[in-house]
Amino acid sequence: MNSSQLQSKLAELLALPNETEWVEFKHYRAVPQEIGEYLSALSNAAALHRQPHGFIVWGIEDGTHLVKGTTFKPHQTKGAGNEDLEPWLARLLSPRIDFRIFEFIVDSAPIVLFQIQAANSVPVAFSGREWIRVGSHKKPL
Repeated sequence: MNSSQLQSKLAELLALPNETEWVEFKHYRAVPQEIGEYLSALSNAAALHRQPHGFIVWGIEDGTHLVKGTTFKPHQTKGAGNEDLEPWLARLLSPRIDFRIFEFIVDSAPIVLFQIQAANSVPVAFSGREWIRVGSHKKPL
């Protein structure tokens, strides 16, 4: 996605009245294990709700949807064993799904957006465990 497409996608997600089963807003918390669980949950929920993608957006205050910015830098973050975050996450997702990481600026605030492919024929697991979103909560499937 280019800059204008990212701005448009963010505006579309912010227009939702609340988080959904396929959209998660984060202000700052970015724990690698939890990110992997969210990739599984949002991929599975997107498929269930007939959405092509799920999304995690850092830099947005949940509830108010205010753009706050984030200090999360996914390309500088490590997973377990000091492995770069993106390949670590991809390796632990089964079956493999496509997810893309975008970093951009909105009103001088850094934003990170993960776009996650919806599950296809079977649920997606992270590190051997399948996850789902129920409302705005992540739960084991």
